[in-house]
Amino acid sequence: MTKPSVTIIGGGLAGCEAAWQILRRGHAVHLYEMKPQKFSPAHKMDELAELVCSNSLKSNRLDSAPGLLKEEMRHLNSLIVAAADKTAVAAGQALAVDRRQFAQNVEFQLHQHHEFSLTRCEVTEIPAKALTIIATGPLTSDILAQEIARILGSSYLYFYDAIAPIVEADSINMEKVYWASRYDKGTPDYLNCPLSEEEYKHFRQELLDGDKVAAKAFEEVKHFEGCLPIEVLAFRGEDTLAFGPMKPVGLIDPHTGTMPYAVVQLRRENSSGSLFNLVGFQTKLTWPEQKRIFRLIPGLENADFARYGSIHRNTYIHSPSLLQSSLQLKGNPQIFFAGQITGVEGYMESTAMGLLAGLNAAGILEGKKLKPPPSTTAIGSLLNYITSTGLADNFQPMNINFGLMEPLPGKKIKKKEKHLLYGQRSLQALKDWMTEQNI
Repeated sequence: MTKPSVTIIGGGLAGCEAAWQILRRGHAVHLYEMKPQKFSPAHKMDELAELVCSNSLKSNRLDSAPGLLKEEMRHLNSLIVAAADKTAVAAGQALAVDRRQFAQNVEFQLHQHHEFSLTRCEVTEIPAKALTIIATGPLTSDILAQEIARILGSSYLYFYDAIAPIVEADSINMEKVYWASRYDKGTPDYLNCPLSEEEYKHFRQELLDGDKVAAKAFEEVKHFEGCLPIEVLAFRGEDTLAFGPMKPVGLIDPHTGTMPYAVVQLRRENSSGSLFNLVGFQTKLTWPEQKRIFRLIPGLENADFARYGSIHRNTYIHSPSLLQSSLQLKGNPQIFFAGQITGVEGYMESTAMGLLAGLNAAGILEGKKLKPPPSTTAIGSLLNYITSTGLADNFQPMNINFGLMEPLPGKKIKKKEKHLLYGQRSLQALKDWMTEQNI
């Protein structure tokens, strides 16, 4: 007899992480990925686990919520975090990766398991009887989205997300930019393009006046607050950019010895340093306008763009009313949802939900049901957010943050100390949970 297998639809971060957690417990996985037969508007690479927005997985610091989540996932033997650690590029205190090396590493590790099989085709129907994890992400194909909507018996929620452009390093005018990390923390891993007040105001006005990609007439545009297009921020106020992604504080220009009025930061896109992305410059400007307007930035006058920014649909389900804490569908426990489609936002958050879906699916094959991780952990608090019926009336995508975690008892504590205490409590609670659940 062949082993019972788990079907996973979607070979992104969540799908690959779910597959890994199931495989490492000795079970079989059949993963479906539609690339390269069909690509979403944002995907370009053939490999699994493609990073389509930034190449940064955010902070590695344990006194930050993203850093704490990654550390918890290291304890849980996350494939995605391990691959990121192996393919990291310099990015100060953040964990950023070489995209292609990262994706190749993830795919290689999965193929080392004999119980892993991969079919590259678009799935249009959800299997009727197989234990299935749907991890198709925010860019679920239209045909499959319709099938999922049919199974859910409810309307899909959606919002729009934009990705930042990438420039070729040898096209940057290095005489006008400088290396620095804010407040000299860590190593100077960012290229900084300084703008005067006049240059900043002219740039902002061009962002406002530039041609944008229009939404379809029947679609209501909903931007996620954590990833707003640069021109949307520009519209919110004259100084919004200067206090946001173009904040110059802590970035003294060595050419002048003073702080610029505004700064555009560039971050390495790959380990060789041949590509840089514009940090925080998600955009829905048309491609010709991106080339014209972003070349107004000092140092980028002759920039060659390896990839322009683009706008794409992000789709997510109303998880509080649809999912159990195991990420199983309430109306059909054979079906799990994982990743960004559940309403989490961010690479690691999506991966974390894939990890939990994989653990729970493996548990079913072993005849046991896992308790959810406690809300004192980062991963548990994120799970609680997307599955709590108390939030059903105002459910929107969410990144990991300390505000999701169970508050610390006692008197007021200084912010930095409080975050460290959150981390200590979280890692101990995770360890206790893993021991209790035999993970």
